[in-house]
Amino acid sequence: MTLADAFPEIARRDQPLAPFTHLRIGGPAEFLVQPRTADELRRVLRFCAEHAVPLRMLGGGYNLLVRDEPVPGAVVRLSGPAFETISVDGRTVRAAGGAALFDLIAASVRAGLSGLETLVGIRGSVGGSVRCNVGDRAGEIGASVRRVAVLGLDGTEQVRTRDELTFGDHTSDLDEPVILWVEFELERDAAPAVLKRMRRTWVLRKGAEPLSFQASVRMFRNPAGATAAALIERAGLAKTKAGNAEVSDRNGNYAIAHPGTTAADVLALLDAVQARVKATSGVTLQRELNVW
Repeated sequence: MTLADAFPEIARRDQPLAPFTHLRIGGPAEFLVQPRTADELRRVLRFCAEHAVPLRMLGGGYNLLVRDEPVPGAVVRLSGPAFETISVDGRTVRAAGGAALFDLIAASVRAGLSGLETLVGIRGSVGGSVRCNVGDRAGEIGASVRRVAVLGLDGTEQVRTRDELTFGDHTSDLDEPVILWVEFELERDAAPAVLKRMRRTWVLRKGAEPLSFQASVRMFRNPAGATAAALIERAGLAKTKAGNAEVSDRNGNYAIAHPGTTAADVLALLDAVQARVKATSGVTLQRELNVW
């Protein structure tokens, strides 16, 4: 029995993944599964575990490169009301893992709560953002996390508290397959003041990224004591191309996917940039882009 047989209403065979990624490139999933409820999600997880089906969770698709070849097994995408709810109770905000980070920030600002506004302009789902601990020198999302509910491969839910979690530079120890919801503890502040900080951050962040009409993605993590963008630009790599993929001349740590770009183009560009930076600076850049 296949996933399509077991879950005919929510599982589709040989489904293109490109429409669900920011770069709009990549091959199809053997099975794309889109559960409508948490119970359906648990049953899908158990099925995959019992039948040894490879499992991948698809979030917002912003920090993801899907290779051109088919992706074996199940790709599970969480969307719809059951996985996108956001609620505010005093200084506590709870967001489902599939909710958009922007919606979480907006809800917090409207409630006069501070702590997440400096993340504005970072694209992704709440679950993926917490798993990767998104942020920069202005602040990281992990600093506001109080509790996280995760699902294991057997569908069992576990709530991990702050003292059971470890956050690092664009990383965390959240290795369970599903982040069901996240609870944040924020600080009270006047909504106009929070909104002003959010707008200032938005302007600064957008000014340091490729133009909005360009499909682009960050390539590497910042090494200690430096930025990947500065190392790439000092190596003379701005506007370097591999196929239809190109290093941005606005921020060297972004790869732009022009029309017709393939995943192989992007991977070739990453390899070329990494090799050149190593040769010119001695630094081995670590990939930030998640590649399937």
